[in-house]
Amino acid sequence: MAWDWQVFCEDTLDRTAVAGCFGKNGDITYLDWILSAWGWTVSVSLLALLLALASGMVVGVLRTLPDSKWAVRFGNGWVEFFRNIPLLVQIFLWYHVIPAIFPALKSVSGFVLVVLALGFFTSARIAEQVRSGIQALPRGQRHAAMAMGFTTWQVYRYVLLPNALRIIIPPLTSETMNIFKNSSVAFAVSVAELTMFAMQAQEETGRGVEMYLAVTGLYIVSAFAINRIMAWIEKRSRVPGLSAPSAAGGH
Repeated sequence: MAWDWQVFCEDTLDRTAVAGCFGKNGDITYLDWILSAWGWTVSVSLLALLLALASGMVVGVLRTLPDSKWAVRFGNGWVEFFRNIPLLVQIFLWYHVIPAIFPALKSVSGFVLVVLALGFFTSARIAEQVRSGIQALPRGQRHAAMAMGFTTWQVYRYVLLPNALRIIIPPLTSETMNIFKNSSVAFAVSVAELTMFAMQAQEETGRGVEMYLAVTGLYIVSAFAINRIMAWIEKRSRVPGLSAPSAAGGH
């Protein structure tokens, strides 16, 4: 079977070839379309990542608070709820069920609802890593900080979290890469990301091999880029003797 990569230079309406492969005067080529879809994928992934990091760290801390049974129970419930329901089901819940319960959310775009679903789903995994990182630290660190008169907030802010976050950077790297791959389920609620592009472009052009190979390449580029960024962060933040280099970090 002969491959036809020139399909990306065709206009999406009349399938005529466009010089330079980028549309002009309002015309859109398949190259324009796939780059736009990539932008949506990156946007969903990064916003969901920010939400997952923020909520995951809060829930992870709650699960380790001493003498706070209700906080620990809330954190445990959060993790069990979001971790045990498949991501696709959660997206449908956010898109179809929750707006029916809370009518104010009916005006919220599918893009925002996907970010919420993907962010909270990933937050459960990050919360578990934060909890593990804090509990992996010597107990003497907490006790020494409290003996110096630190409040609970100060113990976490200045002692526990800075060290725990350094420990969990390798698994956080995996979750960050996963969030880019998991963003592909956004097509289920009509977010125009890479997977939806591939499905629609295949139907229009009949060139499924080229479309899916291009989309696969962009997912690989996205995941590899975030892997290198996290490896750089790990290298810059590593404390000698505290954690070993990860496979992603290099030397």
